[in-house]
Amino acid sequence: MTDTITVPLYRAAHSRTGDKGDRSNISVIAWHPALYELLVQQVTEAAVAREFAHRRPSRVTRYLLPKLQAMNFVLDEVLDGGVNEALNLDSHGKALSFLLLDLPLHVPVELLPCLAGPTISIPN
Repeated sequence: MTDTITVPLYRAAHSRTGDKGDRSNISVIAWHPALYELLVQQVTEAAVAREFAHRRPSRVTRYLLPKLQAMNFVLDEVLDGGVNEALNLDSHGKALSFLLLDLPLHVPVELLPCLAGPTISIPN
């Protein structure tokens, strides 16, 4: 089995968030093409639904964009009714991408050079 290290998703990808009514879409874009398949394997509809369980989305749909090394998630009924109805301070859901980027990701040590941020030392 390959040695892995657990890092937050933001080390492997960046994100943007948009909204329309009570629907949020969150993009996840790999920092490096070599990380894309890892993201596809681990950042699944089920993983995203678990991460947002407290927001009670009625559905989470993932769209893969392999030529961009990206994916887009659409979360239905996650914005407390949307901009015009929500009492939520973040009725547009702009901060939701930051919540997703905290998702734990298991990265094989050979892909560590592809991660953004400080270098990680692996003890022998």
